[in-house]
Amino acid sequence: MSEIPRGRCETHGGDAQLLRFAVELPHPPSEVWEAVATPEGLAGWLCAADPLEPRLDGRVTLRWLNGDTVVSGRVTAWDPGYVAEYTVDPTHGRIRFHLEPGASGDDGSTVLRFTNELRADRAYRLDCLAGWHDHFERLAAALDGHPSDWAAWSPERWRHLRDLYERDEARWPKWVP
Repeated sequence: MSEIPRGRCETHGGDAQLLRFAVELPHPPSEVWEAVATPEGLAGWLCAADPLEPRLDGRVTLRWLNGDTVVSGRVTAWDPGYVAEYTVDPTHGRIRFHLEPGASGDDGSTVLRFTNELRADRAYRLDCLAGWHDHFERLAAALDGHPSDWAAWSPERWRHLRDLYERDEARWPKWVP
């Protein structure tokens, strides 16, 4: 698919979904933290965050810059440098970024463990897996000094990723290029 490992999903009780990604990034935890827990960092790969009150129970509003999606909620976990969790409207649910030192064991890389708990049918689950995958590719690029140019955004990459997630979920046949 890409340098970003494939996301996984667990379904609980019908439409309760838990999406998971584990992404190793060749950047120090402090840089990754800035990207996932500050308005300036989030804008480079995910969305505008205004307000984002960096504390437990702080207010948060996320506005996607490639469309008209706006969600509001609360900061439901906040451990500076390690955990940022935003629980927003039911469409996007609970969004959690958990940072750990990378495989090298020093500050040279970071493992981002991401979860998104939400209610979704099959089609929306696949949409979200592809969407987060696309955004994590954008996160890697932003950390490398290439933030997203939202004015030039188009859905082709997302569509391709969605087709791959749908194909991978199919029972038969599976085809790997």
